[in-house]
Amino acid sequence: MISSTLEHILTHISFSTIAIVILIQSMTLFEIEILHNSSERGMISLFLSIFGLLFFRWISLEHLPLSNLYESLMFLSFSLAIIYLIQKIQKQNSKTYLSTIIAPSIICIQSFSTSSLFKGMHQSTILVPALQSHWLMMHVSMMLLSYATLLCGSLLSVAFLVIQFRKKLQISSEVFKQISVSSLLNYHKYQITERLDYWSYRFISLGFIFLTIGILCGAVWANEAWGSYWNWDPKETWAFITWATFAIYLHTRKNKNWKGINSALVAFIGFIIIWICYFGINLLEIGLHSYGSFTLLQN
Repeated sequence: MISSTLEHILTHISFSTIAIVILIQSMTLFEIEILHNSSERGMISLFLSIFGLLFFRWISLEHLPLSNLYESLMFLSFSLAIIYLIQKIQKQNSKTYLSTIIAPSIICIQSFSTSSLFKGMHQSTILVPALQSHWLMMHVSMMLLSYATLLCGSLLSVAFLVIQFRKKLQISSEVFKQISVSSLLNYHKYQITERLDYWSYRFISLGFIFLTIGILCGAVWANEAWGSYWNWDPKETWAFITWATFAIYLHTRKNKNWKGINSALVAFIGFIIIWICYFGINLLEIGLHSYGSFTLLQN
């Protein structure tokens, strides 16, 4: 009972904190230094609140809370917060523009998990037999870490595409007749797009490693549980499609003719495929992974 109450409180604290962080980040457009520090403290508070939520749930369940969509969404938010903090520690966050991507992503995830899911999924439950394995922690955590990292990289690619698209429109427009002004703007955009492209590649490369490890762990677990390493279950199939898409992305990065806009488009496709694999299959509630499905709130 106490654990459940603490989870409820921490959920609301984390949601309120990330909402405040987004408000602060909007106000940082005025370049007020104290607001930058407040945003960092807010992300640390968010990290601690989600960590506390997962910790108390772990204690009450006596296993890592990754058995349903609600718990996996909380862990996904936690993974995104970890990525943000690691970049802050490395003093690289100002170059990756992650703060403008991660905070809105977390609030969208938490809004969905707290308002759209059936309330029964928020309650602690006994682990179903199919999940009673030591591979639960390794497989699911690696998959969610890969999703978080790949989503960050893909969103950076989307930002890259948006800037490139706008730049092409401005170049073709007759409004920019002053060469000195347009050259300055184009140089600034070139710096931004180069950073976005570079860090997108770094994140997707790391996420691809996590995804590969997660799929391999899942294959070993599947062999223990179902007697076969691969069953072409819908979840497995779309996990393979996700892996193949980002493998294509990494391949295009090696070709100078495909590097840039073309590889960013592949990353954008990968962004869509991740959500199909993560949400779409759960929505259909089919296959061997149906225990991870979700139920929408019914009035």
